[in-house]
Amino acid sequence: MSLLEFYGIKGQPFSNAPDNRFYFNSEQHSHALLRLKYAVDSMKGLAVLIGDIGTGKTTLARRMLDELPEEEYESALLIIIHSSVTAEWLLKKISVQLGVKDVADTKMEIISQLYQRLVQIHEAGKKPVVLIDEAQMLNSRDLMEEFRGLLNIENTDGKLLSLIFFGMSGLNDCLALDPPLQQRVAVKYKLKSLDADATEAYIRHRLSIVGCETDLFTPEAYRSIYEHSHGIPRLINTICDNALFEGFLVKKKVVGEDLIQEVAEELDLEKKPVSMLRETDEEIDHIIERIGEETKS
Repeated sequence: MSLLEFYGIKGQPFSNAPDNRFYFNSEQHSHALLRLKYAVDSMKGLAVLIGDIGTGKTTLARRMLDELPEEEYESALLIIIHSSVTAEWLLKKISVQLGVKDVADTKMEIISQLYQRLVQIHEAGKKPVVLIDEAQMLNSRDLMEEFRGLLNIENTDGKLLSLIFFGMSGLNDCLALDPPLQQRVAVKYKLKSLDADATEAYIRHRLSIVGCETDLFTPEAYRSIYEHSHGIPRLINTICDNALFEGFLVKKKVVGEDLIQEVAEELDLEKKPVSMLRETDEEIDHIIERIGEETKS
């Protein structure tokens, strides 16, 4: 009997791979989407979403992309995977994503092509939007100045392009490299970790997506998951995934606090009382990065 059969579920509920099916519309995620959609609907120019590692920035970016109606928006999601990005590369990527054909090689020609494409989109009654995930990796004054130039593209009706940056707290330092761009941030929102109630709701939500019809965790287990994960979705997934596997090995249909404690010790996660759950960004980043490295090895 497989793990899925043992628990009566139809898929892995706690994978950390981005999957829009598992999007959890918490109160803060709902607020974030509302503000970001307001920014692009009113063509404010630049909106920024900040969040610590594992708080769901990428999931939120994908969700927003899916929720922008194609008949109203020409939208694209650009994920930055390395820091050695040039202005020419960035402009080419944005141009291609927005439908520019046969993109030129020089920066001035690319900007001209992009401007013409933005005008076409505007004349078609649509709003161009580019979402940029992991934007903190664009840590260059030249790139920030380039974004400011893109936001200066306007016609008599206003701005022709909306940009939304999704990134960690280091994104604030990137924006500070070009104060005029920093001043153009029209909407800004910060994602935080989930509280105890939202952590339990998050777990139940993911289980429901895979057809779980029973409660797989005790109330004490939910509390322990929260205290060990600090309410960070990525850590919640890691703990729950390991706990279900351990429960499967010992044939426990319901995971208790004892199994959560065992898993947390194996992952070197220190339990914190609720009153002490506010770790610094550096401590949280270190915990998750260590787990990520151990998982890869």
